[in-house]
Amino acid sequence: MIRVLLADDDVLIRGGLRVLLAAEGDIVVVGEAANGAEAVREAARLRPDVVLMDIRMPVLDGTSATREIVSWGPPRPRILALTTFDLDEIVDGALTAGVDGFLLKRATPEEVVAGIRTVAAGDALVAPSVTRRLLEAYAGRRGPSAADSARAGRLTGREGDVLRALASGQSNAEIARSMYVSLETVKSHIKNLLAKLEVRDRTQAVVWAYRTGFVDQ
Repeated sequence: MIRVLLADDDVLIRGGLRVLLAAEGDIVVVGEAANGAEAVREAARLRPDVVLMDIRMPVLDGTSATREIVSWGPPRPRILALTTFDLDEIVDGALTAGVDGFLLKRATPEEVVAGIRTVAAGDALVAPSVTRRLLEAYAGRRGPSAADSARAGRLTGREGDVLRALASGQSNAEIARSMYVSLETVKSHIKNLLAKLEVRDRTQAVVWAYRTGFVDQ
């Protein structure tokens, strides 16, 4: 079972999500939080697999709550952000804080369920396509530094292919199928490229790829 904590200041949204997820045989809602401070407290108490985190909340916003939870280190709850992406600084802050995935609040029920399963499995969520477009817009505000170019130079050709696949929203299994390699080989490539890029996780690797223009090379 995937244990989920719902963090949103809108009680109607929390209620709707709870009803939606109750219909899934492999997902259970273990708690709710109405603000970021409650989200941190409940995440520490309940240790859910995934926190479905609203970015804009009172008392403590979702970005700050994410930063606190990520600082715990593994094993920690995975963070799936819910946001309208209406302000650039919100996107920037959430990326920097280390969220594991993003969903727009107008996402379909199917996308919400799939997103929870994706981040619970350890994958970064860069789909649907609107999310990738926003990540690209975020990346366009920056250029590669000399250090970024040096890091890119450390990647093997295959690691570069895997990084581009991650940036396109493919899961480990999809990458393995498209490259005709084993799942363990894909995981090994990801582990190596994270070390070479000096990033924390898959989501940060995707952000790096867009920010530096690596996906366009």
